[in-house]
Amino acid sequence: MSSWSVLRSIQNADRVNEHRVRKGVSRRIVRFAGPYRRDIAVFLLTVVLAAGIGVATPLLAGEVINAITAGGSGAAGAVVRIALVIAGLAVADALLSLAQRWYSARIGEGIILDLRTRVYDHVQRMPLQFFARTQTGALVSRLNNDVVGAQRAFTSTLSGVVSNVIQLALTAAVMFTLSWQITALSLLLLPVFIVPARRVGKRLAEITRESYDLDAKMNATMTERFNVSGALLVKLFGRPDNEAARFGERASRVRDIGVQQAMYSRTFFVAMLLVASLAQALTYGLGGWLAVRGNVSAGTVVTLALLLTRLYGPLTALSNVRVDVMSALVSFDRVFEVLDLKPGIAEKPDAVPVPAGSGRIEFRDVRFRYPSADQVSLATLEDVSTLDRTEQEEVLTGLDFTVEPGQMVALVGPSGAGKSTTSMLVSRVYDVTGGTVLVGGVDVRDATLESLRDTVGVVTQDSHLFHETIADNLRYARPGATEEQMWEALTGARIAALVRALPDGLDTVVGERGYRFSGGEKQRLAIARLLLKQPSIVILDEATAHLDSESEAAVQRALAEALRGRTALVIAHRLSTIREADQILVLDKGRIVERGRHEELIGAGGLYASLYRTQFTEAVI
Repeated sequence: MSSWSVLRSIQNADRVNEHRVRKGVSRRIVRFAGPYRRDIAVFLLTVVLAAGIGVATPLLAGEVINAITAGGSGAAGAVVRIALVIAGLAVADALLSLAQRWYSARIGEGIILDLRTRVYDHVQRMPLQFFARTQTGALVSRLNNDVVGAQRAFTSTLSGVVSNVIQLALTAAVMFTLSWQITALSLLLLPVFIVPARRVGKRLAEITRESYDLDAKMNATMTERFNVSGALLVKLFGRPDNEAARFGERASRVRDIGVQQAMYSRTFFVAMLLVASLAQALTYGLGGWLAVRGNVSAGTVVTLALLLTRLYGPLTALSNVRVDVMSALVSFDRVFEVLDLKPGIAEKPDAVPVPAGSGRIEFRDVRFRYPSADQVSLATLEDVSTLDRTEQEEVLTGLDFTVEPGQMVALVGPSGAGKSTTSMLVSRVYDVTGGTVLVGGVDVRDATLESLRDTVGVVTQDSHLFHETIADNLRYARPGATEEQMWEALTGARIAALVRALPDGLDTVVGERGYRFSGGEKQRLAIARLLLKQPSIVILDEATAHLDSESEAAVQRALAEALRGRTALVIAHRLSTIREADQILVLDKGRIVERGRHEELIGAGGLYASLYRTQFTEAVI
């Protein structure tokens, strides 16, 4: 193991000590490595053979010296033969090194692929509240840093332990056989190196931890300031100089830490070389003295000196083997923590498809409360010491209503009444905690997720577009869509003319979150995506809430096309947009307090009439 690997082990010591590895992690790792057991076996075989060659070469070098000093007619031939053997071992060692790298990469990259894809797939199935609570950077770190740390368990850590144990055992046995006196004297300097190294490592660990924290803060600053919204805020408030100064302070500290890290690392490396050189000097001194007296041969002295360099590395590395092993276990455990979180929505083994073209929605005594933090998240992903275990209050209490095929039903009410939550239960973003939601006569919990997604389409108030082309964003709803079908959807959304006028047409990149387009244009692209999907049920969650009058009018025309012949559940902030609804449900504190058509509710003089008068008054003002 190299000095850098040893240094990394010492740096990781605090991280290992701070994390308690859960029971059963080792068994899970063994099961996880099952598909790679043949590759691991061959990999370890190459490691063992390379370790043997590492000890054999110094022995042969000593024999060369002995042959030379012995002289005689056969000395030259003996030297040549030994040199050829050394050359053969060098070639074999080179080939073994390539084989080790091949199997190491094959095993390591395979494990990284398996872990990353499993975690990514699992995270995609987590409830929406998981993403609302989790720090994105912490989650990405699990997919990158911890996955790579786990991969090291089967490459550098495993090979290092096996190689160092074999090399140490063979080297020590040979050295003690050749001269126990020289070997014992050489090992006296080992504590002189290890004790200071641990102190340097502890200080370096503190510096490294501060460096990681500063890097994380700089990354968070850049992520927030470099997206469109953050950049706009900086420009609007005229704070670029302050932002640059604040960032510069952190970057300067990172620079200072970098200099300290470089010096500590170099000091460690130089100290290791110095101690090894001093040990070699002792070997040459004592060995030379013994050789002159005739107690050992000159070749033995050379062999011992060469073997000594292969003794200190393994001894130092194995003194930190616990940290290496525990670091790998900690990385695996942190990945398994995420995989052990229960997905919010799971498809039943005997799930049935929602009948094609179904348009009926039924809520039967539906109750719902959001899960507590400990049910959907991890403290380490939220950067808190403990998660809140308090049971949440019910957001919805006993909802009963039916939306017939082709009807438009509107949900209105004050902020926090439960309107958006109600709509999310239809598309099964969340599952009810009581009662039943049926689509096409099928309980959504009994339906296949694919058929439910095909049946229900949603347009939210801030429709998200990926930083990809218009075509890619449209095909997200229907991967196999043709260009003709996409243009038909764009025409229905009243945005085809705008897209045709763009230089790249459908291949135009929309920018981060679609910011190359106005709010109304983004919404119409989202409606085009919905039309391409062709759902039989449409949910509009305040789809025109943040638009100006002109954009709202354009989006409303597009929505009229989207709703034609479809069942619609509409959440409206502006009550003027739902006057023609077949039924209006007024929610307050998770209950339906009023229901009826617009004129009926106005005449009743209840909450709806109050909300309507407030909006009308504000509009007039």
